[in-house]
Amino acid sequence: MPDVARGLEGVVVAPTSISKVDGEKGALIYQGIDIHDLAAHSTFEEVVYLLWNGKLPQRAELDALTAELASETEVPAPVLDVVARIAAGRDAMASLRTAVSMLSAFDPDAEDMSLPAGHRKAIRLTAGMATLVAAIGRAMAGKAPIAPDPRRAIAANFLYMFTGAEPDPVTVRLFDQALVLHADHGFNASTFAARVTTSTLADMHSAIVSAIGTLKGSLHGGANMRVMQMLLQVDAAGNPADAWIREKLAAKERIMGFGHRVYKVEDPRAVHLRKACKALGQLHGDLKWYDMSMAIEKAVHEDKGLAPNVDFYSASAYYLMGIPLELYTAIFAMSRVAGWTAHVLEQVQDNRLIRPRSEYVGQRGVKYVLLEDR
Repeated sequence: MPDVARGLEGVVVAPTSISKVDGEKGALIYQGIDIHDLAAHSTFEEVVYLLWNGKLPQRAELDALTAELASETEVPAPVLDVVARIAAGRDAMASLRTAVSMLSAFDPDAEDMSLPAGHRKAIRLTAGMATLVAAIGRAMAGKAPIAPDPRRAIAANFLYMFTGAEPDPVTVRLFDQALVLHADHGFNASTFAARVTTSTLADMHSAIVSAIGTLKGSLHGGANMRVMQMLLQVDAAGNPADAWIREKLAAKERIMGFGHRVYKVEDPRAVHLRKACKALGQLHGDLKWYDMSMAIEKAVHEDKGLAPNVDFYSASAYYLMGIPLELYTAIFAMSRVAGWTAHVLEQVQDNRLIRPRSEYVGQRGVKYVLLEDR
């Protein structure tokens, strides 16, 4: 029997130039550039350009992409009508999956597999995703969608479309940074799903729907929502956070937001989200969630030697931005669509159908019995 790599762990299935996760060093790079530099200095639009083109844009190139994205932020009215009908009482990712699938019916390049058409579809999907997520969030709250403002970048536009109010510059910058941090992450489950779908020469919308469906699973997306649920439980209990966590650890309960399938040390994205959580707490004059998170981090590290991952501090950061828990995974998709589309574009340029083998462990030589004799 050949060796079986359960979950494809450790298996290299394809080369890529888009991003690299170094779990031993706790490093992440996009197209060769360290995530710390990108988080500190770049906007989400710059990172989108980087992922798609392999280099940071010049000013004119960035302006051109920003204008293209702005021109594609409107979502067809029939899609928004369906969102309004189905989003209330449903999982936000289920609504997003349906809405993105519908978008293909209105995309003139939907079945065009050429590289220029792929870039146009990537622009429409990346621009439209923010509009869809905001509309889903409002529909879940029983509110009508707000039309996008083409003068705003994606982060500011989302916050405006979701809240209906002018977002403050600090929140806009920190939300934009969060989009940068979530934009790509190697061959994670949803990205691999997109590449598998693309390898069959299915269209880009099908690949992104595959990715959304994969991200919807609780073992991939949604961890930051469960982190925030935990923090709310700690707050409601009224006990010191470290004591609450140590009680859970003693009972061998899993603490969400710690450890990672790949990282053996601290997730580099957590560094910036920890700072964002503190900055947002200071903005609102309430460091409760930051202090609670720091106490939990210290307790988990002392007891288990685990470091926080990207989900731990993004939970309270989004909460302080006024984003409901039910929308957290959809916001993940709103950022990751930049990486998903980059991988689709890369896959089609050197495609080979992804078709792994399995090891059959079932019975052999079972005698067939006719229906009347069974």
